[in-house]
Amino acid sequence: MPAGPRPTGPKAVDRRLLAPAAVAVLTALAVAGCSSGSSSSSSSSSGAAGSATASAGASGSAAAQPGGGNQLQSDYQKVIKDVLPSVVQITTASGLGSGIVYDDKGDIVTNAHVVGTATSFTVTLAGSTKPLDATLVAGYPDSDLAVIRLSSPPGGLRPAAFGDSNKVELGQITLAMGSPLGLSSSVTQGIVSATGRTVSEPRTEGSPGAVIGNMVQTSAAINPGNSGGALVNLNSQVIGINTLAATEPEANGAAAPGIGFAIPASTVTSIADQLIKDGKVTNSGRAALGITARTYFDQNYHPAGAVVVAVADGGPAASGGIQPGDVITRIGDTPVDSLNSLTTALASLAPGSKVTVTYSRDGRSTTAEVTLGTLATP
Repeated sequence: MPAGPRPTGPKAVDRRLLAPAAVAVLTALAVAGCSSGSSSSSSSSSGAAGSATASAGASGSAAAQPGGGNQLQSDYQKVIKDVLPSVVQITTASGLGSGIVYDDKGDIVTNAHVVGTATSFTVTLAGSTKPLDATLVAGYPDSDLAVIRLSSPPGGLRPAAFGDSNKVELGQITLAMGSPLGLSSSVTQGIVSATGRTVSEPRTEGSPGAVIGNMVQTSAAINPGNSGGALVNLNSQVIGINTLAATEPEANGAAAPGIGFAIPASTVTSIADQLIKDGKVTNSGRAALGITARTYFDQNYHPAGAVVVAVADGGPAASGGIQPGDVITRIGDTPVDSLNSLTTALASLAPGSKVTVTYSRDGRSTTAEVTLGTLATP
């Protein structure tokens, strides 16, 4: 590997921080950020396009007709030719990650945890060794997204095409593109393993962490340095931004092969458009109860819910009769035993959703029917 900044390593997270649906699948797994810096997991490099770890879907497609393998290979090569020029390497003072060319004005979308606290960057385009200067447009850590802008955009920039998140289905073949371990313009392949995952990121220096809903789970290898890169379908459309990988805490944080997560394209385009237009997010698209809360501990000092500290006037909770001092223990069918689990439960829901909130008041359990609002933005 050439000398230079090291990609930041995955940051292990307790599996209890995952949404219930994710816990059932990721038993004994943790989630790790795939950005830039010293690695804390023993992940292997993703290698070049056409990985030998072909998915069952890919194999089945190839066997469906004579010469199918050649056709699938041609499909891969076309997608790589179409999309890889839109994927860049981003270098900060502390490490490196990946990004996607968003428009021909030089805007590049990436993860907020790739940006960290930096405001200036060096960007290397695919197929180039010439570094380009870039500055921060704005970031939105709550969704782990940020936009940076090239100071002097060159001609011929290739903005990526973003797909429809609603059309992402299980079994679709995916290609993950980025700079894993600093190996620029690398490609791995897999399938869409699941959709609708809600995952909690760890809080680290320069990154407050985030709870992100509706993520795409993929078997395509995502390694440190891949963060901010593209997860692509065979129609040459970006369906997500590579963000997290799973690690195995009982194996000293070693990578759990074939379990990675990407922020869906619909979230990426919504947040990026607002950051570019307004320099901030004005519509988070995230559900909220309209409360301030903290973790509630029972008499044995065990987390046992989220106690309401304050209620916004006219907000969803206030309209449902929830008051300060109430202890929320369930959102719909999802148990709540801490502030984090409340945040995770809400992240899996959409503004305008109607949900039953179970809470305890003066030792008695009761419920309220609430129509969720939209999480306020700074």
